[in-house]
Amino acid sequence: MNTELKNAVKATDKDAQYDTSAKRLLGQKSILAHILVKTVDEFKGMNPKDVVDCIEGTPHISTVPVEPGLTNAAGEKNGERLVGFNTENEEINEGLVRFDIVFYVRMKDGLSQIIINVEAQKDEPTGYEILNRAIFYVSRLISSQKERDFENSSYDDIKRVYSIWVCMNMDESSMSHVHLTKEDLIGSYEWKGNLDLLNIIMLGLAKNLPEHDETYELHRLLGALLSKELTIDEKLNIIGNEYDIPIEENFRKDVSVMCNLSQGIKEDGIAIGAAREKAKIILNMYKNGFTAEQIASATDKDIEEVKAIIAGKEPALA
Repeated sequence: MNTELKNAVKATDKDAQYDTSAKRLLGQKSILAHILVKTVDEFKGMNPKDVVDCIEGTPHISTVPVEPGLTNAAGEKNGERLVGFNTENEEINEGLVRFDIVFYVRMKDGLSQIIINVEAQKDEPTGYEILNRAIFYVSRLISSQKERDFENSSYDDIKRVYSIWVCMNMDESSMSHVHLTKEDLIGSYEWKGNLDLLNIIMLGLAKNLPEHDETYELHRLLGALLSKELTIDEKLNIIGNEYDIPIEENFRKDVSVMCNLSQGIKEDGIAIGAAREKAKIILNMYKNGFTAEQIASATDKDIEEVKAIIAGKEPALA
């Protein structure tokens, strides 16, 4: 395998590992609590430490399929049929699109629940419009409740849903709440029902870390957490000292892994760039009459690799 291809494969693998670490960090209850305080009305103004206790169980990270018919799984306990999120059969369902993070939150009344989904995006996608995907996800979280959270036609038992999208590398820091509204076209009849069931939060993180103020408090926290530029100590200083988030050993370890991976991704990117530049030099030399042997000697490249580049078989020429 040629050098550039090796570097590209390594970079892709590190990107995947980086994504996994990022989701694990976002899935920490202390981080999720800060997200909830800034995005869900009922928790606004609360101390994030108090919100942590409202998060039920362990958040599901990259385990629950998005696809219709696969989000839920049924089981039996003490002769009773139970339906919950499908977190099993990962091997059978390999390759399926999964929710990044999904969990239940108990409201302050101690009775009602809402369902929260958090998605992390490194960049705004080019193959589709991201808001359309968010609408699909939040719709799945509504429709999949049938038989899991309500049965038959008990639609009044549908739980409120929030799908929160954390989008990195944006041109500006932003946050938008997308939700249902009612517009009276004729008359003003008060139709019964809950317009607040479906909620999408689009949270854009600018490339540059904002200063710590109330407006951009969440942006600074998440920007520091997910940054590929900050060192481990810089990240932990912001997270621990500015936000008073306990830095436990597993949290510190994931931050360290992310920093190491981001450094590796940068180095692989530099190596790929250097390989492409050398490929251009090889082609120019060949066009100017140099033989493959002369080029190999001048560029300190293996003769077979030089011939492959000349023949247009190297990905370096793409």
